[in-house]
This record gives sequence, structure tokens and C-alpha cells, in this order.
Amino acid sequence: MAYKAVHKFARISPRKVRPMAELIRGKFADDALNILRYQPNRGARMLEKVLHSALANAEDRRAPNLQHLMVVDVRVDQGPMFKRMRPKARGMASIVKKKMSHIQVTLD
Repeated sequence: MAYKAVHKFARISPRKVRPMAELIRGKFADDALNILRYQPNRGARMLEKVLHSALANAEDRRAPNLQHLMVVDVRVDQGPMFKRMRPKARGMASIVKKKMSHIQVTLD
């Protein structure tokens, strides 16, 4: 049975989280937590929290072997964007896109 956890509207660009997702895909959940714990990136902290939540969901649904759960799927999708204007030279303006992401972790 698959156990999922989702963090929607995370205030980080998906491009910054995807390399961390590649590190843990296909690993055991305990190993994935150890890998993320020693990464210095902010995206690793967010991914670690979602992985903890997926493990808690598995425990809540009485998963038979918590030690043998594997990270089957990690998705980091683009969410909506905040669009802001930033003043530029000669009275012009540029658009600043503050991106969000949806982080989803599936254990099996």
C-alpha cells in the first residue's frame, strides 16, 4: 500500500528542490532521511519535513514494516507564481516572478 504526503504552495522554486528529490528517489525511508539531514540546502529541509509526514501517515495507517518502506516517487511540480514589479532605469519596470512548488512524496 502506498503512503503519501504533500506540501502544496511551498515558497521555493521547484528547480532548487528537484536535485534533492533525485538524491532520495528509490532509497529506503531511513536512508533518505539521513541523506537529507546532511544537505545544506533549504529545499532539503522542506523535503525532509514531507518525508517525515509520509512516515507518520504510514505509522497512522498501521503499516506492517516501517523499516522496509521505500521512497517510490518524489514529485516537485510548479505551483502558482507571485508576480511583482521592480523599478528599473529610465522609468521602466521588470517583472519578478516568485515561484512556488508542490512537493509530493510516496512511500511503499
